[in-house]
Amino acid sequence: MVISLGFGPADLARCRFAISPAFETLSAIRDATGSQGPGAHARWLDSVRPTLPGLGLEPIVLLQPRRGYTPDFLAPPPTAPVGDFDAELTRIAATPAPVVRREIELALRYTPGGRDTPTGRLLLGDPAEVLSLLTQLIRGAWETLVAPHWPRIRTLLEADVAHQSRRLAAGGLDALFSDLHPTVHWTGDTLIRDPGGDEHHDLDGRGLILMPSAFKWDEVIVITDAPWQPTLVYPARGLGNAFEARRGTPAAALTKLVGRTRAHLLTGLEEPASTSRLAHRHALALGTVSEHLSVLREAGMVVGERQRHEIRYRRTDLGDRVVRGH
Repeated sequence: MVISLGFGPADLARCRFAISPAFETLSAIRDATGSQGPGAHARWLDSVRPTLPGLGLEPIVLLQPRRGYTPDFLAPPPTAPVGDFDAELTRIAATPAPVVRREIELALRYTPGGRDTPTGRLLLGDPAEVLSLLTQLIRGAWETLVAPHWPRIRTLLEADVAHQSRRLAAGGLDALFSDLHPTVHWTGDTLIRDPGGDEHHDLDGRGLILMPSAFKWDEVIVITDAPWQPTLVYPARGLGNAFEARRGTPAAALTKLVGRTRAHLLTGLEEPASTSRLAHRHALALGTVSEHLSVLREAGMVVGERQRHEIRYRRTDLGDRVVRGH
């Protein structure tokens, strides 16, 4: 099951990188309010969780179903290499009323019964008033969930772009896509994301936006519908190092005990992961990851288990107790 993107000669000239604060804010809302595990964001989530009840994010949560459509106007396609949040919010606030109503109605179709909830009925009210409310909620989410961490996040995203750009300059698209993410593959003139929905799209000269994300930590997203230029959103390289442990916490003590890299690898194993995923997540060479995993395995803190064609590592009970400071 894959999603594939077919490239022609014109598409190669229209590939570019972009960073979108508005898209990161929507993704942060999803991470903070969803039922999925915290992944690489456990420390960030601990810091923002007390603020969530006061943000009133229910309307945006309802418009971001786990599976289905999220309104495009909530995060417009990025036009600059690094977006400015205020400029992006101005574009959101200028969305025409018919577009607001049409995209909200489409999103609500993916949540059975969503239209009949108090929040659903609110969203189906006057489009101008609804847009004003959503704009305020996005600003509040940005200021509370993302902006305090944005200097670190922006540095992470720009470091990813710099790394990928160097690979592109050194070895072309073959080198770029071989390192972009473990689920992304390049086959000469086609970019494949595996797993996916068994879809193929020819880019037809539109090119591709490559957008690293700090909050899409667990998956690669392919966007092909207008008004977006075809876009591939992928977890930024080094994401596992984005949120450092606070002093005086068990995680900080673990760093002193086993070293920064091994502590990051161990705490980041909230779910089983292959060596290649861990290398991407922590911006490390494969050999370096293998060396540190060997030490952790010999210490009884991780174990490797074969799943299909790869070995995935997980924490043992001892590893769990060490991470939690017991």
